[in-house]
Amino acid sequence: MSKLNTVVAVFDSHDQAEGAIRELQADGFDMQKLSIVGKDYHTEEHVVGYYTTGDRMLYWGKLGAFWGGFWGLLLGSGFFWVPGIGPLLVSGPLVLWLVGALEEAILVGGVSALGAALFSIGVPKNSVVQYETEVKNGKLLLVAHGTVDDVERAKHLLQKTRAKSTTMHAESVAVGS
Repeated sequence: MSKLNTVVAVFDSHDQAEGAIRELQADGFDMQKLSIVGKDYHTEEHVVGYYTTGDRMLYWGKLGAFWGGFWGLLLGSGFFWVPGIGPLLVSGPLVLWLVGALEEAILVGGVSALGAALFSIGVPKNSVVQYETEVKNGKLLLVAHGTVDDVERAKHLLQKTRAKSTTMHAESVAVGS
């Protein structure tokens, strides 16, 4: 799977993001090609627990039921504290690219580790800054990875959902199309 072919959808709420994931799943989209990123909210509650068993993650907290449902569908998961953004929950292949960005201390002109991970998968810097801002403001990013055909299919499906925006970033497609 080329990591340079992605479609990024921005959602205002957990319910909207969950609905989009269910739509992709119902259409047969490979769940191992999806990533989701969102802030973890613990202004009033503290993390009670987070752990992995095999490729399954269990998590308790304010939105534990929401996040817990995704961990069973998507490949890989992580809880990160990203300076400038705060606590982040990430699931899917983007976890590996985020860890890689953290391990290599990639800095892409003032963006966070999340931004560096997005940049490393072919998201242009101006879009990276926009996506970081969306996450800081409580939005969720749903990222579909794969071949150009995979991401075109995902974009078509995501445009039928309640996404705030849906943008394709692919090797053979004009950015922002």
